[in-house]
Amino acid sequence: MMNEDLSFSEARDVLRKWRDDNERKSDEVVQVFEYCLADKVKKLGNEKLIILEQVFIASLDCGRIKLAEDCIRVLISEFPESLRIMKLKSMLLEALERYDDALDVLESIIKRDETNAGPRKRKVAILKAKGQIGDAIKEMCDYLKKFMSDQEAWHELCNLYLMEGDYNKAAFCMEEVLLHNPYSHLIHQRLGDIRYTIGGQDNIEIAKSYYAQAIKLNGNNLRALYGLYLCCNHIALSKAQIAKRKEAQKLASWALQKISEITEKSTGKSSNLTGVSALEAAFGNLDIKTN
Repeated sequence: MMNEDLSFSEARDVLRKWRDDNERKSDEVVQVFEYCLADKVKKLGNEKLIILEQVFIASLDCGRIKLAEDCIRVLISEFPESLRIMKLKSMLLEALERYDDALDVLESIIKRDETNAGPRKRKVAILKAKGQIGDAIKEMCDYLKKFMSDQEAWHELCNLYLMEGDYNKAAFCMEEVLLHNPYSHLIHQRLGDIRYTIGGQDNIEIAKSYYAQAIKLNGNNLRALYGLYLCCNHIALSKAQIAKRKEAQKLASWALQKISEITEKSTGKSSNLTGVSALEAAFGNLDIKTN
């Protein structure tokens, strides 16, 4: 059934279902509203405001600024002091690239309710969009002092530090995330990536351990296998003890073999030595010996 063929009750019910199922469906939401509900808003009853909020967010997703402005105008007239509506207003200002005005609105929300996490996150997003990474980091650090268990925030702070090239602090953020998700192979892998990027013998050893744990948790993590290969090759060519270098040589060979097996299985083609040689070439013709 096309959106314009829906009855009033069917249109209202389908918007309700998408809300209950947490389905964004922005284009469809806008179409259903415009075709079936726009001229019947007063008939929505108790659902009027929640539907207008749903349509407002969908309008921003679709770049329908005029429709978003119409929705927010009605919402503000109904609830002029609502913090929730003020947050929507800041989203509209952000969409219009009026970042300073959006920050002012968010700041007023935070002053009225310091426990409201949403506006603080939006403030970080706006600072990031403006290229003020240092200010975004400061704001996120302040946020995490109050919401220390927010793993998403730790991830974002890690990304911000990476943008600034501060890899040690980025590693600290991912270690905080690891405390909450010790069995996530992706977190171990990312910590391996960061430690390998920092460089130096100690960090290479730490990166090797993280990559190894990532592979233990998920043996098909190709990126962790690549990382393990590079770490072991670095150790094998270092001035480490002979026993450690030999162990690293064997582990590097095993990682290459594992990569070859996974690649062969996923492509359905036998890679044999050609695949290994191509992989070695991709890493700069690194010489791996097993004896």
